Amino acid sequence: MIELKTPAEIEAMRPAGAFVAEVLTALKEHAAIGVTLLELDKLAHEMIRERGATSCYIDYHPSFGASPFGHVLCTSVNDAVLHGLPNGYALRDGDLLSVDFAVSVDGWVADSALSVVVGTPRAADLRVIQATEKALDVAIEAAVVGNRLGDISAAIGEVARSYGYPVNTQFGGHGVGRDMHGDPHVPNAGRPGRGLPLRPGLVIALEPWFMTGTDEIYTDPDGWTLRSHDGSRGAHSEHTIAITEGGPVVLTARSV
Repeated sequence: MIELKTPAEIEAMRPAGAFVAEVLTALKEHAAIGVTLLELDKLAHEMIRERGATSCYIDYHPSFGASPFGHVLCTSVNDAVLHGLPNGYALRDGDLLSVDFAVSVDGWVADSALSVVVGTPRAADLRVIQATEKALDVAIEAAVVGNRLGDISAAIGEVARSYGYPVNTQFGGHGVGRDMHGDPHVPNAGRPGRGLPLRPGLVIALEPWFMTGTDEIYTDPDGWTLRSHDGSRGAHSEHTIAITEGGPVVLTARSV
C-alpha cells in the first residue's frame, strides 16, 4: 500500500535524513587503504548508538537474504554491486566501494548510498560513479507533481544508455516511511508517462546502480552480497526524497 505523508510528517523525517547524510559523509572520509569493511561498519554502529537511532539492517531478513543481515552497512567492493555483507576485507588502492545505509530516527526511516574510489582511481570507475550520480540528479528532477513514476524510471534508464551501461531492474528504488522498504517499487528503467501519478506526500528512495558490462548478477556464498555476472565493476547512488507541491525535497542531502 502506498502511503502519502503530510507536510508535518515530511518535516519529522528530516532528522533521519540528516543523520544518514552525516554518517555517509564520515564513512567516505574514513574509507582508506588498509581500513576493513568491518571497521567501517563499527564506525557506523557507534554513530547509531550515540544518536539513539535504530539500524534498519541488523535484523533485516527478506526472502532473498540467507539469514538476518547482522550489520548496519552494506559495503560492496568492485564487482560486488549491492547488499555487500561487511567482512574483514581490507580496502586496497584502487578499490571501488559502494556504501548503503538506512536507519530509523524517532520512528522515521531514511535511506541513502554513495560510491567512492579508495586511493588511485581508474577512469572507468569514476565514469560509472558519475553515471549513477547524474542518473540520480535527473531522477530527482523528474520527481514532480504531475509526472508519473515511469518518468523517473525512464530518466534513470536514459542516462545509463547514454553511458553504454545495461540496466538491471530486479532491484531499484522504493517507498520509505515508518519502514525501510515499501510501495512503490521504482525500477531503474521504464517508459515515460506510464505508472503511478506522482502526488504530494510521496516519499521514495531513488537508487540508480549500474554495472559497466552486464545486467546480470549472482549471490555470493555469504548469502547476501550481489556480484556482477561477468566480474565488471558497479556503482550505486541513492537519496530519500519527498515529492511536494514546491518540488522534490532531498531528505538525505549531504553537505558539499
